[in-house]
Amino acid sequence: MDITGKKIAILGCGRSGLGAAHLAIARGAGEVCIFDANPAATCADADISFVPGATEEHARAYAADIVVLSPGIEADIPWTLAFTAHGAPLIGETELGWHYYKGRIIAITGTNGKTTTTALLEHVLQSAGKTAKACGNYGYPLCEVALMEPQPEFAVLEVSSFQMETIADFRPEVAIWLNFAPDHMDRYTRVEDYFNAKMRIFENMSADQIAIVREGEELPGLIPQRIGFSSVVNTGKLYFEDEAIMENGAVLTPLQGTPLVQAHNAENAMATTLACRTVGLDDAVISAGIRSFCPPGHRCEPVAEKDGILWLNDSKSTNLHSTEAAVRSQTRPIILLAGGKDKGLDYTAINPMLKEKARLCVVFGQIAEQLVDTFSPVCRTIRVETVEEAVQAAHREAYAGDVVLFSPGTSSFDQFTGYVQRGNCFRDAVKRILNI
Repeated sequence: MDITGKKIAILGCGRSGLGAAHLAIARGAGEVCIFDANPAATCADADISFVPGATEEHARAYAADIVVLSPGIEADIPWTLAFTAHGAPLIGETELGWHYYKGRIIAITGTNGKTTTTALLEHVLQSAGKTAKACGNYGYPLCEVALMEPQPEFAVLEVSSFQMETIADFRPEVAIWLNFAPDHMDRYTRVEDYFNAKMRIFENMSADQIAIVREGEELPGLIPQRIGFSSVVNTGKLYFEDEAIMENGAVLTPLQGTPLVQAHNAENAMATTLACRTVGLDDAVISAGIRSFCPPGHRCEPVAEKDGILWLNDSKSTNLHSTEAAVRSQTRPIILLAGGKDKGLDYTAINPMLKEKARLCVVFGQIAEQLVDTFSPVCRTIRVETVEEAVQAAHREAYAGDVVLFSPGTSSFDQFTGYVQRGNCFRDAVKRILNI
């Protein structure tokens, strides 16, 4: 892609938009301007042209040669399309960064586990003496990585369906597909649209490249070579048994005593192992890196264990599939704390798992009434209003040997700014009530 002398419109003034603007300027764009529909928006770099409160009239009047979209903005809304009214191509920040990053890209997608896997891959690569940066949805925007001097050897790129909507030529060396389940139905009309957007991660890959895919995932028309893993079946290259990653009946990496010992995190570790093998790392080096890893917070994070009761913070669970994975991973009786914003998801799919493993559900937030109706037939369910009240109810009901699992199963935007604030609220409430 040659942007020399081109007029570039950047949509969205967040970190991705700012990274795209800096890269475009550094690579010789003739004119760069950031646009944001929010009148209260601000730009962190006063030297870059910026239009807050931008309208469709602003868009058509600017007449850009190339339009670069930040991932949080929908590609098919009238405001976005107005910027392409003169025929300008619409690409995402990931696509722009890909054209100017010259290292090796390992891309990770999936409904759940992306961030943990991205962070784990970065850690293992760095532990092996490689230069690597986590980027995309976690860490740096890819455009920032492309501007680094020198560029790192590896970009470990977490990609969402939103980012894949706006690729053209993007092609990773290795692509990881962790899992798929319905999500973001407040953005997509059909589950198929969400699936097809995520499938674009493989769109430009060739048959000599590698797709690392969880066993059981249906990916029609896949072109790159598929290598499988699973914590449920042993048909893939790697599988999970007796708290260890296994291969051909032998222990490859023991996970006992590590934060990755639960089944869903073991899958993240298996995907990481296969990706690192693909790019040339030794098994012993990979295993050592996995065992020394500390995951990002709010992902089945132990908060406390007191009076025989374990409290886990899984606030990063923003969809049903994530909560189902967290529930499946537990070996103790569960008190599940779930709830938040209504994203239009159907929660009945988790009922068989709750019937088997949970003895109580405490639900809260905007979706609480729906969850009462859904969970009550299979598990005693209590409704409260807030996370603090959910912690109090769990404390009253818990017995020694229980695990209190805070795994909301939906987004937090009815009561919080994001999953981090929600997780911190849970963590603080637990520490207060346990007096620790």
